[in-house]
Amino acid sequence: MARAKVYIANRQKKTKIPTGARLLIKRCCNAVLAYEKVEFPAEISVSFTDDEGIRQLNGSYRNKDSATDVLSFPMGEDGVYDKNEETGNYLLGDIVISMERAVEQAHLYGHSLERELGFLTVHSMFHLLGYDHEAGGLEARVMHEKEEAVLSELGLSRDNTFLKPEEEH
Repeated sequence: MARAKVYIANRQKKTKIPTGARLLIKRCCNAVLAYEKVEFPAEISVSFTDDEGIRQLNGSYRNKDSATDVLSFPMGEDGVYDKNEETGNYLLGDIVISMERAVEQAHLYGHSLERELGFLTVHSMFHLLGYDHEAGGLEARVMHEKEEAVLSELGLSRDNTFLKPEEEH
């Protein structure tokens, strides 16, 4: 099983990135690839932003003038991905997480920031692999079940709480 190269960038200053968050993101990306039995080496870009940054992206790419928790930008179609000739890795796409929204949702749902970041990453990884829940129905249910299975494997199921969400700085 090939491991993913995960590039992580912090593009915001409003919320402190918790210790271990980068490792968690990488573990989540690799866990989804293993769960889906992806055999090729993959490359994923993950960026942390704030509500304003994600609102701008949501407006530019989805014509929605509102902040959201996470955006996924798949680079493949029907399981076909471009290859980075320098690394030999296939480009799955980009994930953008609003840290402000992640902290808010962790508080709202009563679980750790670790669990929220894990969920947002796993959710986006399934989008990068072609899953879509927008229309609802069976595909949404299958995607949700797969997300929960991966999160459970990682010890991030809804029942488990590890770290208390950090306060915004």
